Amino acid sequence: MSAQEEGKRSFLRWREIPGGVWALGLVSLLMDVSSEMIHALLPLYLVTVLGTSMLTVGVIEGVAEATASIVKIFSGGLSDKLGKRKLLAALGYGLAAFTKPIFPLASDIGWLMAARFIDRVGKGIRGAPRDALIADIAPHDLRGASFGLRQTLDTIGAFLGPLLAIGLMVLAANNFTVVFWIAVIPAFLSFAVIVLAVRDPGRPAGARAVKSPLSRMELRRLGDAYWFVVAVATIFTLARFSEAFLLLRAQSVGLSLALVPAVLVVMNVAYAFSAWPAGALSDRIGRFGVLSMGFALLLMADLFLALGGNLGVVLLGAVLWGLHMGLTQGLLSALVADTAPPELRGTAFGMFNLVTGLAMLMASVIAGSLWDNIGPRGTFLAGALFTAAALAALPLLRRRLVADRG
Repeated sequence: MSAQEEGKRSFLRWREIPGGVWALGLVSLLMDVSSEMIHALLPLYLVTVLGTSMLTVGVIEGVAEATASIVKIFSGGLSDKLGKRKLLAALGYGLAAFTKPIFPLASDIGWLMAARFIDRVGKGIRGAPRDALIADIAPHDLRGASFGLRQTLDTIGAFLGPLLAIGLMVLAANNFTVVFWIAVIPAFLSFAVIVLAVRDPGRPAGARAVKSPLSRMELRRLGDAYWFVVAVATIFTLARFSEAFLLLRAQSVGLSLALVPAVLVVMNVAYAFSAWPAGALSDRIGRFGVLSMGFALLLMADLFLALGGNLGVVLLGAVLWGLHMGLTQGLLSALVADTAPPELRGTAFGMFNLVTGLAMLMASVIAGSLWDNIGPRGTFLAGALFTAAALAALPLLRRRLVADRG
């Protein structure tokens, strides 16, 4: 096959990705438009309007994400027990949609914390069943591309959300409440799409029934290779504190309040345009070369964000941060699907997200504390150190997976 024919074949393979994966990507896109319109402004609202500290921002963001991760383990296990993924995924998206109005109605930090908490419970309910559903639907040789496609569509929503937030903040004269109300609309559209357009294929053919997915025996069945994936991802997550700190870093170098969400737009454009190609490339050449590049990009991003003192350098750091997300997040999900037994994929994704979510909580609290006591340089240099540790551990994971297959 000539290089031209090979290139054409690779280009056309997007047509082979199942419709259910495309529909789930659209669901993610719409929900992310809604969530990121709020998330892009929430740290600034907390600090500039309510007067909270940087440590409080870190705690709120960390607790919110950790809550989602803890819930994922139970919803993932339940999806394995029931052999049905869509019901729980739709429930999670529905809960997130119906709690979005709390954000514009909240009058103090207690209400905002409650809203963020409930919203993340919805994310936790849907996360593991949705990822397991993608693994069930996608052919093995298109698994990286399928997870990458969902990440790309999800991330398009993630940069459209802040972009809309910027425009609406300008039009509404920095009225946070107006933007929060408009963010309700795409959340309900997302819920409608998953209810009407996604089909659950049921338990994978030949897979055994799982009665107690969270029992010690079933967790052992996940296998050593899977737990190695979790371990490396956990170290890596300690370097990936909340993107709220990118917004605050941009503000620290003088970017105006209305334009600060542009940092998330820049980051997510880089993320969106790299996620699907990275996943497709990993299907052809393997996961680890692409992952190594992703880890190295985060290391570079942290150094730029730590040492840079002007807006241009901070924006470059945001671009590198987005590229590292594109080259790692879908691939880590594909590795979970690669190593976990089909009947335990919900449990596998749930446990993966529980452990990495707790690491995210720790990372965000550490980041906020370092920022309050040392400044942004200390926060991003700590991220660089954790990234270097994860990069050093990656060859050990590769050897373990090779040994497991051999």
